Parts: sequence; structure tokens; C-alpha cells
Amino acid sequence: MTAPEETTFADLGRVLVIIPTYNEAENIERIVSRVRTAVPEVHVLVADDNSPDGTGDLADKLASEDDHVRVLHRKGKEGLGAAYLAGFRWGIDQGYTVLVEMDADGSHQPEELPRLLTALRGADLVLGSRWVPGGKVVNWPKSRLLLSRGGSTYSRLMLDVPIRDVTGGYRAFRKETLLGLGMDEVASAGYCFQVDLAWRTVKAGFKVAEVPITFVEREHGASKMSRNIVVEALWRVTTWGITSRLDKITGKNKK
Repeated sequence: MTAPEETTFADLGRVLVIIPTYNEAENIERIVSRVRTAVPEVHVLVADDNSPDGTGDLADKLASEDDHVRVLHRKGKEGLGAAYLAGFRWGIDQGYTVLVEMDADGSHQPEELPRLLTALRGADLVLGSRWVPGGKVVNWPKSRLLLSRGGSTYSRLMLDVPIRDVTGGYRAFRKETLLGLGMDEVASAGYCFQVDLAWRTVKAGFKVAEVPITFVEREHGASKMSRNIVVEALWRVTTWGITSRLDKITGKNKK
């Protein structure tokens, strides 16, 4: 029988879970409660993109009732990547040493957060992975499953990164890792934001670990995935991959 994972992580310093939101009124209270129950010592930052459904107001209410919850109100919808980058910068400025990416819709189960934090003791970035042994996806249509797994495989091969789930968004970073990635140079905003950060982490020489997670399709609200997001990801990954190969051939990339 597997030993229970630790639920105290004082040795990692201050942990901030960043939850970007846009029209997540049906989910935000539930997901914040689950995070606070799973690892009571962590803090939560809700980064709301001025949701018209009142998500930001609900987050403010949660913050008024719990000193472990904060809210970052943004002017409007600028993409997942922009929200996370704003959350990273806010967290680093506030003295947090571990910064976690987590979806608001419950697809990233807070109950698995201890697994990511435990693995971070021996890594610089930990990815919650759907495509390593023990990982799985629940309630996805076959078309979405093929798109996600195919996109991750394409990105891994195109960019030559030893990561099985390059596109996954359940992640725990050390502060030093983010500071070493050149966050000001990250331009990707949508689906490929996760690919961009994973690739940068590998190129910078940081240690990346993957732990299995069960990814559960959202029960409430609408998915933010769109055709434009997929097209942007395909174009950017292809461009990055070709440029990287040319740089190696011409000697521009010394690593």
C-alpha cells in the first residue's frame, strides 16, 4: 500500500495557487473551497478577467471571508497566458516561493495538489501529467482526446522536449524557475502558453518532473477552447521548432 502523501509543505516556503477566471461563477466557490481543504496552508489568487457573470464579485466575497484568498482584478479578457503571467508577477512580488497553475473548472483536482508539491522537493517544475503511467482523462469525447494527445506529442517531437504532457496546465513552479525563463519575452496567450513555458524551462536547464493526474472534464460552464486557439498553437510550435533547428545548424544555439 502506498504511503499517504504529506499535506504540510513548510519546507517549500509560501505556496500560491493561481486560478484564472472568466465567467466561472458556477465553479469558483467550489474550487477555492476544495483547494483550501486539500492543502490548508496554501494561498489562492483568483485572477479574474472582468467576468461579466460576476465571478470577480464572488471571489471578493471569498477573500473577505478567508485571509488565504486574494483577488487580482484585470481589465478584460486577454488570454490564459496573460492571466497566469500577471499572477506569477503578483505572487513573486508578494514573496511567494512556489506558484501553482490550476484551472477554475475542476478539471485539475485540488486533491492531487499534494502530489505535485511533494515532487517539487526534487524538481524545479512539476507537471500534472495525463499521459504518463497512472494518468488519465475522464469524460472527454474521443475527438478532444485525440486533439490533446496529438498536440502534446507534436509539440514534444517538434521542440525536442522530454515531457509527455507538454500542453497540460496543472503545474507547480519554483519562483527561481519562473525568474529564469524570461517571462517578459513570453508572447503566447492561449493553448500554446503551456508549451512555451515547458520548452523554456527545459532550454534553461531546469529539472522537470511529471506526476500522474486524473483530468476531469468540467461539469459547469463552457470550455474556453476554440479553433483559433488551436491554430495559434500549431503555428507557434511549428515556427519555434523550425527556428530552433535552423539555429542549431547555423551555430546560433550553443546549447
